[in-house]
Amino acid sequence: MNNIILTGLMGAGKSTIGKALARQRHCPFYDSDREIEEKTGVNISTIFEIEGEEGFRDREESIIAELCEMEGCIIATGGGSLLREANRQAIMGSGCVVYLKASPAQLYSRIKHDKARPLMQTEDPLKTLTDIFIQREPYYIETANIIIPTGRQHVSTTLSQIKRYLKQIEGLC
Repeated sequence: MNNIILTGLMGAGKSTIGKALARQRHCPFYDSDREIEEKTGVNISTIFEIEGEEGFRDREESIIAELCEMEGCIIATGGGSLLREANRQAIMGSGCVVYLKASPAQLYSRIKHDKARPLMQTEDPLKTLTDIFIQREPYYIETANIIIPTGRQHVSTTLSQIKRYLKQIEGLC
């Protein structure tokens, strides 16, 4: 079985959907951000504070390369991971890529109270999120085998959609 890699912006549901999908498929789940935190012993905000975004992206690239070498797992990627070509190539070569898509307004409603998101600590977080969406969405679309709108639907609905699409494209990923 190839990997299933979940992409999308912060708040799209990659970790929630990933854990549920891994339970359904009886396989391991990895969240690239959590893996970075476990390896460094500090949270993502601290890494951003000390090393800046570039230092964090270097760590992220290393973790994604490691995770993409694994077989038969579900991987949730960080929202900005696809900014780097090396990550896009590793992810596309590792399995089936599922882009969990939601509008900036929907994403903002999910994450507006989460202070652990360094890129959202701005004067106008919704505008920041919209700008990030505009910058990153072409990469999400470029790498995706499947695009699933997450909107306000229940996790079970999203899981059913992913399962249906995976059956349709079996052997292509």
